[in-house]
Amino acid sequence: MGAKKHFSCRKCHFDGKKHVSAAANSPFGLQFGAFADTIGVIGAFDLSSARTRTIGSERSAMNMAQNPTFVITMADGREMKGELYPETAPQSVGNFIALANSGFYDGLTFHRIVDGFMAQGGDGSDSAKASEAQPIYGEFASNGFSQNTLSHQRGVVSMARTNDPNSASSQFFICYGDASFLDGKYAAFGKVVEGMETVDDFCKVERVYNSMGELAMPKEPLRIAKAEVVL
Repeated sequence: MGAKKHFSCRKCHFDGKKHVSAAANSPFGLQFGAFADTIGVIGAFDLSSARTRTIGSERSAMNMAQNPTFVITMADGREMKGELYPETAPQSVGNFIALANSGFYDGLTFHRIVDGFMAQGGDGSDSAKASEAQPIYGEFASNGFSQNTLSHQRGVVSMARTNDPNSASSQFFICYGDASFLDGKYAAFGKVVEGMETVDDFCKVERVYNSMGELAMPKEPLRIAKAEVVL
């Protein structure tokens, strides 16, 4: 089945690119149980019953003494580093860890750069990696998940999705400034704490119009060389 358009825009929240985790897609190969013992995760979303279930080992990510840290290295060698907050969005964090440390994001791009709003990346729907991601439960208030109180402010990392609240999978976005109108509607799960200037400089690249009429698609790919998480 075809992928839906992907959300995380200013007011309508659309994205013109296809999304690897769109609800219309078939189930994906990466199962939460396969990495639960590695990252101590979390609650996996039970798509058949539309509820969460808890899986994983005794080492719950929610009880980590120190927040996991991520490093995204771009093809030009520049980096951004940040923290993940499993106590805020445990499944989103677990999903990101699994994908990053499996090499999923390596070679993918930031495909949508909107000045003053956000930089969006991690779309593997047009690659051989599409089957490595699966939809996850949307950890935000309007979807019945009240513990996520992380506001969409500068540097905050959040899951992009379609209009289906449980469609987020691999795509994420990094906020350039106050995007608090997304609070309670999208699953914020981390924050860039070093190298935000790398993300800022995405706005300097030449861009062309995407299918939504936004001047947001880099003419030359902003490619991720390596993404990894340290637990």
